[in-house]
Amino acid sequence: MGRDSLGDFEQLVLLAVARLGEQAYVVPILEEIATRTGREASHAAVYVALRRLEAKNLVASRLGEPTSERGGRAKRFFRLEPDAIERLRESRDALLSMWDGVEEGLPR
Repeated sequence: MGRDSLGDFEQLVLLAVARLGEQAYVVPILEEIATRTGREASHAAVYVALRRLEAKNLVASRLGEPTSERGGRAKRFFRLEPDAIERLRESRDALLSMWDGVEEGLPR
């Protein structure tokens, strides 16, 4: 992992995008993170993370069709780029390596 390592929230967003597949846009991403982690986040926080991840070429986005329930606005859908999967694996492996042998030394 180098200076471009993934932050905690970026990892959560990428994992939510991976889980949601074709339905990955901001609202379901927020719900997925909240459901699986209990962590509440704002729309703005997810938008900022997605923009950062897009700048790092880890996600790509596309506009869906406009919908009447959104006042004619289109949803922006996100998908993982190939490098995102590798970066997620690197982050997971680094974290697991740091945890290796630590649990036994922690107070109960």
